[in-house]
Amino acid sequence: MAGQEQEELLKARNRTLSAFREDAEQEWRAPFYFIQGADPQFGLMKAYSIGDCDHGGDEWEEELKLTQQAVQAINQLNPKPKFFVLCGDLIHGMPGTPWREAQIQDLKSTLKSVNSDIPLVFVSGNHDLGNTPTPETIEDYCQKWGDDYFSFWVGGVFFLVLNSQLYFDASKCLELKQAQDEWLQQQLAMAEARKCRHAVVFQHIPLFLREPDEDHDYFNLEKSIRHELLEKFRKAGVKAVFSGHYHRNAGGSYKNIEMVISSAIGCQLGEDTHGLRVVAVTPEKIVHKYYSLNELSNREVEKDIAALLNQN
Repeated sequence: MAGQEQEELLKARNRTLSAFREDAEQEWRAPFYFIQGADPQFGLMKAYSIGDCDHGGDEWEEELKLTQQAVQAINQLNPKPKFFVLCGDLIHGMPGTPWREAQIQDLKSTLKSVNSDIPLVFVSGNHDLGNTPTPETIEDYCQKWGDDYFSFWVGGVFFLVLNSQLYFDASKCLELKQAQDEWLQQQLAMAEARKCRHAVVFQHIPLFLREPDEDHDYFNLEKSIRHELLEKFRKAGVKAVFSGHYHRNAGGSYKNIEMVISSAIGCQLGEDTHGLRVVAVTPEKIVHKYYSLNELSNREVEKDIAALLNQN
């Protein structure tokens, strides 16, 4: 890939993404689109099939093939997406577990095939950091994939990538949570002041699955944290929050904010198919559609993308 050593992927550093120059990307030019994926999670399909998600996961050939198919589908799209964001749970092996390093290396090898004109955006998930992250697991993630939270501009649109695990359980890294909170407050204030065309958030764990007041469980954030973030996002003009984690498609709305949950590239926990979401950014809207990997591999999908980009 361009501008990097052959064995490495581009990484977010210094809380930004070097693939996009901030000074060149703050002005709106024209509609564009990006691809959102989530949960390739190498190893979960075997673990889930044997009913041992805590200790299973010694095979990931299926996830490898699915991710290769996703990369091939993205590479053939014309016009090319502005970027490809992976919303967490890159691999299944938790920190300190067997197979984790092999899963990471296989995923990185697969992602190196993404066209060099399509930057990769990595979002940290609970399997990447641990359900209860520590400074050590976060540092390990940052060394391998880049910053766990950062922001970047594309075509007048402001994007925020958050470490949602710090909102799920920060009991072992309270100072790191405070640092993200302070950084987020500054970023949201900047988004509000600059009147960006749109502001968009990426995080692994959804704020909610269908209703803002639904009960808290493993797949969403605790109510008080959820509503605190929603109000901060609303005040700053955030239009949409994109997540994974649920391994099913879901979503809802809170005032003017859309919560979008995309199913997995890898293991499905519901009736959805292995797939990716096409997200079109127009002057007034953010519109999107989830495609199975087979659908996305069909060249007819380009007509759909054109239609999404032309929505007013």
